[in-house]
Amino acid sequence: MSDIARDIEFGIDTFGDLPRGDDGEIVTYAEAIRRTVQEAVLADGAGVDVVAVGEHHRSEFAISTPETVLAGIATATERIRLASGVTVLSSDDPVRVFQRFATVDALSNGRAEVILGRGSFTESFPLFGYDLRDYDQLFEEKIDLFVKLLDEKPVTWEGTLRPALHEADVFPKTESGRLTTWVGVGGSPQSVIRTARYGLRLMLAIIGGPAERFAPYVDLYRRAAEQFGTTAHPVGMHSPGFVAETDEEAKELFFPGFKVARDRIGAQRGWPPLRREDFEAEVEHGSLYLGSPETVARRIAAAIRALDVGRFDLIYSSGGALRASDRLRSVELYGTRVLPMVRELLADEPQRQGTVLA
Repeated sequence: MSDIARDIEFGIDTFGDLPRGDDGEIVTYAEAIRRTVQEAVLADGAGVDVVAVGEHHRSEFAISTPETVLAGIATATERIRLASGVTVLSSDDPVRVFQRFATVDALSNGRAEVILGRGSFTESFPLFGYDLRDYDQLFEEKIDLFVKLLDEKPVTWEGTLRPALHEADVFPKTESGRLTTWVGVGGSPQSVIRTARYGLRLMLAIIGGPAERFAPYVDLYRRAAEQFGTTAHPVGMHSPGFVAETDEEAKELFFPGFKVARDRIGAQRGWPPLRREDFEAEVEHGSLYLGSPETVARRIAAAIRALDVGRFDLIYSSGGALRASDRLRSVELYGTRVLPMVRELLADEPQRQGTVLA
């Protein structure tokens, strides 16, 4: 197997969407969280490299504190890495975020990662007393502090939206001395440049349209890192998808809930209702990796080639209201059948140019 196929990493992402039980009824928030742990345990045994759980404060999602769920997963798994996807740093405190993920890192024997973001939804800002007018400045100041905390040394820092710190030592420390940190970016060149400036890892949220349109952001990240003299880590991408035995089965299981979830968000953002033909086009040519193991493997391999990324994460629960058993089956198929096929498709390729493997 070539280095490229061996070094690609694969993850699954969830926001704790509420599935349906065997009786067809939507499960409780508590059950949805327990189901998330079950899915992570299955992924651990199926060969998936990373599980990422996102933070939301909305009625359709069960997970508002990713690190708490990750702590539960940590004690039930052996090898899978544990990430947020994302932690909304703007409406949180950098010191507390670092402490919580350092704790998950201890519980998991060094498997914790944090993916920081500004959040695609804004409910957390009024919930925790932040002014949306400070949206950009909050993230800029807090990521600056968080990067200083990553050195795990006493920190002196001053901003305008958080009390200053003077020689503040933060505990617990990690055993490795450095918490793996990514920044989730949805398409802002300024965010890509900021990520490169701090020497952090870049995770692209590609949730619609052809993956190829994000190629300029990958190039920008690498060029910016070179100019700043920082490390251009392998770039990651995450996109929604679902795996079933056949293409038609995947579509029929996934579409109803996906439409409900998409239209709910669309109503808030002024989008038209999702049409079946638009869904089909996204499956065929966009960033919805849905179908049989063979179909999904082929499309993931094509996206990895097009963007030259080092990690691919599948948002496996984004259909909303899927049966819990179908979600489990999708995770199992992804790990045991899709990923070996992707690696095989990439195995004969020469080492890509531009990727710094780390």
